[in-house]
Amino acid sequence: MSGGDGVSVLRLPTRPASVTGRLRWAFADGRTIVRRNLGHLKSQPGELVGQLVFPAVMVVMFGYVFGSAIPVPGGGNYREYLMPGLFGMTAFTGVLATATVVSQDAGRGVMDRFRSMPMARSAVPFGQTGADIITGTLGMVVMVACGFAVGWRPHEGPVRTLTAFALLVLLRYAISWAGVLLGLLIKEETLDQLIPLIFPITMVSNSFVPTTGMPAWLRAIADWNPVSAIVAACRDLFGSPGVVGNAHLVWPLRHPVAATLLWSAVLLVVFVPSAVHRYRTVNR
Repeated sequence: MSGGDGVSVLRLPTRPASVTGRLRWAFADGRTIVRRNLGHLKSQPGELVGQLVFPAVMVVMFGYVFGSAIPVPGGGNYREYLMPGLFGMTAFTGVLATATVVSQDAGRGVMDRFRSMPMARSAVPFGQTGADIITGTLGMVVMVACGFAVGWRPHEGPVRTLTAFALLVLLRYAISWAGVLLGLLIKEETLDQLIPLIFPITMVSNSFVPTTGMPAWLRAIADWNPVSAIVAACRDLFGSPGVVGNAHLVWPLRHPVAATLLWSAVLLVVFVPSAVHRYRTVNR
């Protein structure tokens, strides 16, 4: 049956009694929301193009404008040092795209229509994050192509390379749940004013420059930043320049893969139930 805003929702007469049935119900409705969000991108290609062009702009701007002025720890090509940082940055800035879509839907009454339908209450947040992973992966593919064009190469074989990308997708998915909650809490016009506050989170890290030259207090923040963990993990797994010895590093940078998994788990534990609860209770 079709609902408002071009949404087709699986209608069930009653809420399934079993846990398995409820999971199937939520999955079916969540898949419908994913199709709905991707359909909007198809009808508004400019938004999708903007999301895909952004990674390419970042590669050119940081790789060529700033690259010649920044030394790489231990030597090496700055653009190879840079690419893991850009992968980590885009994984985090994806929170903005998710928050914007959710805030727009909430402001236009789409969420109210969803809640009026006999659909799983968790389906909408899961559908939003599922669509974000698909568009985020497309953006990552574009960035990989740009990386190859400017000379970046993974050097550690396909298994470690795929592991790095799997970590990026996992962290992006976890962050997208924060985007859902943010979009449900903040109106669209207010959210636009908060966009500049997201970028310092990615900049105060090891994404673009080594943290060794930072003041001690700022370096402590940067070293414990989850962005630094995913970037360090990617540099290690890709075999990129900038990997330093473990002797004097804090725990997240000594064990960046484990730290990234831990950060992802914490984000999911905090934001999944919070976002679902907010969706169920907003405007009540």
